Amino acid sequence: RECRSQIEEAIARRPDFLTSLSPLDEHQQDSAVVLNMIRAARRAGTGPMAAVAGAVAEFVGRGLLEVSPEIIIENGGDIFAKIDGPLTCGVFAGNSPFSQRTGIRIAETPLPVSVCTSSGSVGPSRSLGRADAAVVLSNSGALADAVATAMGNRIRRPSDLRGAVEWAMRIKGVKGAVAVLNDQMAALGNLELVPIRNDVC
Repeated sequence: RECRSQIEEAIARRPDFLTSLSPLDEHQQDSAVVLNMIRAARRAGTGPMAAVAGAVAEFVGRGLLEVSPEIIIENGGDIFAKIDGPLTCGVFAGNSPFSQRTGIRIAETPLPVSVCTSSGSVGPSRSLGRADAAVVLSNSGALADAVATAMGNRIRRPSDLRGAVEWAMRIKGVKGAVAVLNDQMAALGNLELVPIRNDVC
C-alpha cells in the first residue's frame, strides 16, 4: 500500500507519469520508488510506468529483507529475489515451443537480483513489439522491467532478436537478456539456460 500510494501521488501531480511512452524529468517531490522508475525509464528510453512492476517487486522485497534473509517476490512476471542457493526461473512465452520448457538458472544471489519479462503476445501490458518473451536480468527491478519493455518493443520479426539482446546488454546495469519469438531465441550475458521438465511446471 505504501508503494502504491507513492506512485499514485506522482500520477496525481502529473498525469503524464501514467501515460507517457517516453522518459520524464525528475521532480523535487518524487519519492524514492518514483525516482527509481524515472531513472530506469530514462536509461531504457521508455515512459516511467514501463518500470512499475519491477520497481514494486523490489520495493516489497527490500522491505521484507529487513525481516528475512531470503526472499522471492513475483509480480506479474517480474521477480525480485535474494536466496542462498540457485534459482531457476521458468520462461513463459505464450505459444512458443520454448514456453515453460526453458528456464534461466541463477546461482546463489549475494546481492538481490531481478528477472523481468515483457511480452507482445502474453498478458495485459502494452508492447509495441511482437516478442513472446523479452527477459532482462539486473540487480535493479525498475531497470530490468524498463529494459525488458524496451527490448520487446524492438522485436517484430525473428531477425530482430539478436540486435535486441545486444542493445539491452549495452545498458549499464543489465546482467543478461533473453528474447523469444515463435521458435527462435537469442540470449546474452551472465545467465545459464536450462531445460525444464514438463512434469514439474
